[in-house]
Amino acid sequence: MTETPLPTLADDLTLALELADAADAISMARFESLDLIVTTKPDRTPVTDADQAVERAIRDLLAERRPADGILGEEFGTAGSTSRQWIIDPIDGTAGFLRGIPIWGTLIALAVDGVPVLGVVSSPALGKRWWAALGGGAWSSDARLPDAPPTRISVSGVETLADASLSYNSIQQWDAAGRLDSVVSLSRQVWRTRAYGDMWSYMLLAEGHLDIAGEFDLQPYDMAALVPIVQEAGGRFTSVDGQDGPWHGSALATNGRLHELTLAALAAPTA
Repeated sequence: MTETPLPTLADDLTLALELADAADAISMARFESLDLIVTTKPDRTPVTDADQAVERAIRDLLAERRPADGILGEEFGTAGSTSRQWIIDPIDGTAGFLRGIPIWGTLIALAVDGVPVLGVVSSPALGKRWWAALGGGAWSSDARLPDAPPTRISVSGVETLADASLSYNSIQQWDAAGRLDSVVSLSRQVWRTRAYGDMWSYMLLAEGHLDIAGEFDLQPYDMAALVPIVQEAGGRFTSVDGQDGPWHGSALATNGRLHELTLAALAAPTA
């Protein structure tokens, strides 16, 4: 019997972009809908019928196109293999989605043996999409420029904290993690601070508009798609404590040049 060859990374990326197309069609049809169904999960976070519909559609397509692969999704958990695992956040930024705020997106990643090797972040309400596969660079497209080719993106060249722009995403999360003093101390060392929120901070960083982004209280599906995009744009992505990968409950992304400085600043004792 002839074994079916494993798909190439290029094949997987093409599929991931198709999954994002399917997700966008569902999520945009429900965005700002007056009949949006909203419930509360056991962790007190909101979930909408759009979150569930997007994840079901992605799972159905993966069952058809990659039946041997595993899946980890926010809404319906883990199924199948973990050696090749698709990691899905159907709508990252649900709280904003249900309030009509356009800063949300579908996150699609493929991890091989626990390492994210490709990521797609699709934010149709912003008209933007970002993607990367290891070794292939990081790219973006803009729906306002439908005839323009994808743009290769890269992080900034900022080399000092005094010149850096920081997005801390949620002050409550830093406080709950017992790290409020650390982020306040860091904020005093950088040029500018904002809280852009959710996946957008990391995409702004990958595009070179921000230099540091970080937050706590995260799950792997919140981060896995971000990792290859930040890395292929020339940046670095770890936990706030410096551990690689999306498995440690927090995120710290920088342009690379500032990573060790930022880790040291966040680890330094505060008065």
